Amino acid sequence: MPAKRRVTIALIAEEAGVSIPTVSKVINGRPEVAPETRHRVERLLHEHGYQRRTSQDDTPSGLVDLVFAEIESPWAMEIVRGAESAARDAGASVVMSVLHTHAGPGRDWLDRLASRRTDGVVVVASKLSTGVQAQLSARSLPFVVVDPEGEPAPGVVSVGATNWHGGLAATRHLLELGHRRVGMISGPGDMLCSQARIDGYRAALETAGVEVDPTLIRRGTFLVESGHDQGHALLSLPDPPTAIFAGSDLMAFGVFEAARQRGLRVPEDLSVVGFDDLPLSKSAWPPLTTVRQPLQEMAALATRTVLAMKRGEAPESRRVELATDLIVRESTAALVKHEA
Repeated sequence: MPAKRRVTIALIAEEAGVSIPTVSKVINGRPEVAPETRHRVERLLHEHGYQRRTSQDDTPSGLVDLVFAEIESPWAMEIVRGAESAARDAGASVVMSVLHTHAGPGRDWLDRLASRRTDGVVVVASKLSTGVQAQLSARSLPFVVVDPEGEPAPGVVSVGATNWHGGLAATRHLLELGHRRVGMISGPGDMLCSQARIDGYRAALETAGVEVDPTLIRRGTFLVESGHDQGHALLSLPDPPTAIFAGSDLMAFGVFEAARQRGLRVPEDLSVVGFDDLPLSKSAWPPLTTVRQPLQEMAALATRTVLAMKRGEAPESRRVELATDLIVRESTAALVKHEA
């Protein structure tokens, strides 16, 4: 059996039909390469899992890059706390970047990354193109995705939560309280966690023998405003829900306000469940029943994994999902049936 050829720049250049300097330019993020050629080389780098040979420049720098698509909610702050704590325990520091787009990191970001010799990258709720993955791998930069937007590519290490189970537990709790008209406000449709929470919601209803009503399922953005708007939409239905499961605590707070504006009391007239268990949820009025998502633990695990990968240790699993837990507080109550 012939020996497997070592993946070198020369091998990539041969398969791509370009020169060795061209491949080197792509690896180093140099701009003077035609887009079509760049994409072809990046695809081959990714397919072969190319990693440059180590040198003294690859010694640990003590920096971990934490990259967000957006950072406009307390949810992100919990991620920062978890990553910073794990990095500090390892004697490292965190550099935070905000992309202001869900399209994933661009080439400018990659250039800045290379200039500060980071030990690894934790990407939060964003997409990583094949090109970016190839660039990170070519630079021997380990990366982990937290709460990935779409299905991670084979080989990509990711950390998330048991969103399906969380959706199931939240909905089952409301059903056990006697509610049968249960509304659901989910996050964006292109995010895995959003769909998983809806699937858990559907599974709870179907298991209880309750028909799934599509008019009770709404899409939001995980932010307060969408919870408010979609809460109004649900409560305006001819046969409105008696309970609403919001896919985030922030959207649940928006539902609180929509109910107040309509003269409804929580939980006497409307039960509400959130998702995340942000610090604000226990001090809200009423205190919010919610599904605890271990955000700090997720970020800490991702950070420890990146640092371990930098040391040459293989991750125990490519996909890790940490457990969610239902936290029952005062925003949910048994359905009171009024006499006709």
